Amino acid sequence: MTGESQGWCTIVVPCYNEALRLKADAFAAYLSGIGQSSDPCAPPMPKVRFLFVNDGSSDATLAVLQRFRTGREEQVQVLDKQPNGGKGEAVRAGMLAALQLGESDFVGFWDADLATPLDAIQELLGEFYQRPGVEMVFGSRVRLLGRAVRRKASRHYLGRLFATVVSTMLRLPIYDTQCGAKLFRATPELLTNLNEPFLSRWVFDVEIIARQIRAARLAGLGPEAVEAQIVEFPLRRWDDVAGSKVHATDFVKAFGDVVRIWRRYL
Repeated sequence: MTGESQGWCTIVVPCYNEALRLKADAFAAYLSGIGQSSDPCAPPMPKVRFLFVNDGSSDATLAVLQRFRTGREEQVQVLDKQPNGGKGEAVRAGMLAALQLGESDFVGFWDADLATPLDAIQELLGEFYQRPGVEMVFGSRVRLLGRAVRRKASRHYLGRLFATVVSTMLRLPIYDTQCGAKLFRATPELLTNLNEPFLSRWVFDVEIIARQIRAARLAGLGPEAVEAQIVEFPLRRWDDVAGSKVHATDFVKAFGDVVRIWRRYL
């Protein structure tokens, strides 16, 4: 793509009881700087907007989101989803809404706690421009020299075990399936992928990939075709934010969900 920015990138932010945790100032600061690139050689980027999905919150999250939208109607949308259906269905509802509107070249989702800083959005988008055949770009929490990835040891090791199981199941060399920063090219195929409700409330990321592999298989292609469509981007920064709604016991449930996903799609 060359020339002016092409359309929108819509980022879905699932919110459940985030009234006291939502970093409205950080979102506002990011939106006020949209399009201000210091690199004249950078590729033209789409405009970014956020679609906050209130997932049946029992606190004042909806009111906080509606107040934040005031004066930012072009850049901020709010979807009230009732009743609470879990993060996966909140993400799916938001991405479907963005895709069906038809104004976005890219859609994706981002955790509300901003464990992944918002400035990573441009970095993930850049991968689409550098690699035209890529359909999905996933943030990846890789501890490397020069990268500030701060994660509790227990979560890191459980995450590595989980990722190894998933990688084996999918037959894809994926490092981090559960990072909450993912972008997708807006295509009819993605819309088809998301039409069916998810089996899992939490490991829907794995389910999206499994559905993509199933679609490739039906087209006579192998997992290598899907591998060519996905890029993992090592994040420059990721912080283990306090107050996460994912607990150690959820990892046990996640393994059960992986088995269900494997049986359904693979």
